[in-house]
Amino acid sequence: MRIAQRARRVEPFYVMELAKAASALQNQAKAGDRSMIFLNIGEPDFTAPPLVVAAAERAIRDGRSQYTQALGLPALREAISAWYASRFGLAIDASRIVVTAGASAALQLACLALIEAGDEVLMPDPSYPCNRQFVQAAEGRAVMIPSGPDQRFQLSADQVEARWNPATRGVLLASPSNPTGTSIARHELERIARFVRAKDGVTMVDEIYLGLSFDDAFGQSALGLPDGLGEDIISINSFSKYFNMTGWRLGWLVLPPALVPAVERLAQNLFICASTIAQHAALACFEPDSLTEYERRRSEFKARRDFFIPELDRLGLNVPVMPDGAFYAWADVSGLCERWGIPPQGARPDEGGSWALAFELMKRCQLATTPGRDFGSADPGRYLRFSTANSMAQLQEAVARLELAL
Repeated sequence: MRIAQRARRVEPFYVMELAKAASALQNQAKAGDRSMIFLNIGEPDFTAPPLVVAAAERAIRDGRSQYTQALGLPALREAISAWYASRFGLAIDASRIVVTAGASAALQLACLALIEAGDEVLMPDPSYPCNRQFVQAAEGRAVMIPSGPDQRFQLSADQVEARWNPATRGVLLASPSNPTGTSIARHELERIARFVRAKDGVTMVDEIYLGLSFDDAFGQSALGLPDGLGEDIISINSFSKYFNMTGWRLGWLVLPPALVPAVERLAQNLFICASTIAQHAALACFEPDSLTEYERRRSEFKARRDFFIPELDRLGLNVPVMPDGAFYAWADVSGLCERWGIPPQGARPDEGGSWALAFELMKRCQLATTPGRDFGSADPGRYLRFSTANSMAQLQEAVARLELAL
């Protein structure tokens, strides 16, 4: 059977390959062996709070399961608008908000609405691998620009200006970012947005971890940029991370008003609507008791970061930039690779470096992590991503196992 070129261009999601290998090792373990600690997947160990679960149960019981409008339940769009006002002090009209089947659908809709065949989109390297696949699925080309620790693993305005060419359509940023947990500095984001607007380009910002910001200097939405820049931003968000609803597959877009009709047409044809049950449940996310619980959980994520990253540094797995949000540690493991006799990553990404180290950690420590291979090509063998979305007890045990192995 002939497979379309767009499907052939999509690379495997290697974090899932590692997850399968870790699960296989776990299944082979004998009685009394240590169980695998999974610090490889970016999924909160918290699930939806009680009011959200109860709202879903009511919706099912009351038969509220028919299609909604393609843009989402009006009440949910209003609730998201009110959250922007209360959390960030932003007046985001509900008419600009499109509820989607997760942030993945949001990114797909935005890319299909904005990218023509051959368009280039500038992205930092490292960045979340699926984001570049959405660009490629729209027949565009993701241009990955090496962005090191000296710039918080984020694009700089100077880089955007230097790499802009007639084929460039815009930029796709993430703040806070997966895999680094770092956000782009406010003044740098403003400079980028101004330049892109002057070039009649588009600025897309993945803000799915925005609710899990720990530093006031970074914890603001790009939608609040001054001089009307925020109205040009395409913001992607999700109920998965801060709201702990990963499998419910619910997200949203905030769009410039002129873009809403085009995205609505695409959503009508490609998705019809996001899950109705999930939408009714998500209304309860914004109840005072739920928001109080989410803030308690945010404090817990911060406590895990504050414990785990200094411990990695102490053990020689240096985290060059302290994450200001999300639940990741992007650690430089080149020293540990050298200590354990693991050669640097060669021409093949599945040889040496952090890829080989990830398998060693599974075998020696029963600890699953994610190598840098997924996130770009700028020295991926140097970095390993740890997820701190797991419990404090599991993180403490992971540190103890690392220390013993070292």
